[in-house]
Amino acid sequence: MLSKFTRRSGVLASRFVRNGTFAESGNTTASILEYAKANGAVSANVKFSDLHGQLQQCTIALGEFEGILDDGMAFDGSSIRGWQGIEKSDMLLLCDKNTVFMDPFTKYPTVSVLASVVDPTENNAIYEKDPRNVLEFANRHLKESGIADHARIGPEAEFFIFDDVRFSAGEKNRAFYEVDSNEGHWNNDRVEAGGNLGYKTKSKGGYFPSPPFDTLNDIRQDMVLQMENLNFHMEASHHEVATGGQCEIDFRFGESMETADRVVLYKYVVRNVANQAGKTATFMPKPLYLDNGSGMHQHYSLHNEAGDNLFTGDLAAGMSQMGLYFIGGIIKHAPAILAFSNPTTNSYKRLVPGYEAPIFSAYSGRNRSAFIRIPISHPKGRRAEFRTPDPTCNPYLTFAAIMQAGIDGIKNKIDPGPPTDVNLYEMSTEEMATRGIKGVPSTLKEAIDALEADNDFLKAGGVFSDELINTYIDLKNDEWTDFLLQPTPSEFANYYDA
Repeated sequence: MLSKFTRRSGVLASRFVRNGTFAESGNTTASILEYAKANGAVSANVKFSDLHGQLQQCTIALGEFEGILDDGMAFDGSSIRGWQGIEKSDMLLLCDKNTVFMDPFTKYPTVSVLASVVDPTENNAIYEKDPRNVLEFANRHLKESGIADHARIGPEAEFFIFDDVRFSAGEKNRAFYEVDSNEGHWNNDRVEAGGNLGYKTKSKGGYFPSPPFDTLNDIRQDMVLQMENLNFHMEASHHEVATGGQCEIDFRFGESMETADRVVLYKYVVRNVANQAGKTATFMPKPLYLDNGSGMHQHYSLHNEAGDNLFTGDLAAGMSQMGLYFIGGIIKHAPAILAFSNPTTNSYKRLVPGYEAPIFSAYSGRNRSAFIRIPISHPKGRRAEFRTPDPTCNPYLTFAAIMQAGIDGIKNKIDPGPPTDVNLYEMSTEEMATRGIKGVPSTLKEAIDALEADNDFLKAGGVFSDELINTYIDLKNDEWTDFLLQPTPSEFANYYDA
């Protein structure tokens, strides 16, 4: 299998630079074409993220690549969910020349590049609903505010690898789903070829097991090697808590745009490596009943131009006053943030007590029941870990929203109060009220309503536009309405004989 995964970049390494901008010493059209030739490329493709965070792409003839690198690629914006109406559908993709890599999953060698969107009818005006542009605006706002030069972010995305998945929805008379995993505890009594050897992962018992219980070590390593070939700085990979193949692979933190680009490619690699192994990977937060869901914890710190960590200090858990104000902004705006960081109806099936998902708007040092943790680390690594988000989020929009909340907290000196160092799941409602600790939204609808009521902080510095926010709210309200309209199997189980 590994022979399929080890085609390395040749002359020109894939490079990501701060804020996704073109570095003076960065890649040129000539050097990219040389790189493509050295790697035997016979075609090229341009990749970009839609409003939901899904990676889109178009493959083009290699002979057309030079013109597209210089002048952009036209496409139909009305065919992308939530973007243009058909009456103004002509859009243009501008390639970021510092995000070039050889696509590892094509039969024929293909050179790829990430792109952002502009409106060609407005003299290539930056398109305000392109997620990558929104994060670029957030980076600009952070720097122009004088608070910091850049943000560094470290995500930890979890996912499930299943051996089989079947589902049906939207029919008038039928709805079901079924997933299966050779590791699933529900297969303890299954008759298997060669005999059932009994090495199944118990519900909530999958954290750090060794083989033969962990059957996915090799496929995770295939994913790691593939990400390293794309110049990710990999750190660790392991089985996660849930039965049925829950996994986590971690790569090193980086500046915000670089990290968001890598999250999109991380998901691309995970899905394709699983597919090539005859398995299926999902980032759906809660695919299993009565077991842990998949989150994407996110670590944030702000830095000056010299690279100094501005969150290092001598206050609570070793944080600076700036770091605490940043946390205060997240706590204040958390309900609205969750519309981006937890953007699906399924997201809120993970955010319930008893499954290690943080649902209380509080911060602490080592306390994992608070939704912001300040990990024990060297002072240079001081950071705020926001633990509520999940991997269905669009990383560009989510990183931008959290940065905007943190900037608002710093500008307005929002005090998060003292840290909470007790188990919040055991705290009474009365004590929480006394401490001013609130829960996060329990449904997508609550989060969308919160976003509609609280979005001025997002628009500060021209980062999020009214058009983007309103479009996003409309799309998510449509998802909520569709969710409400459909009967579910559990409703039949509970109410058919009512």
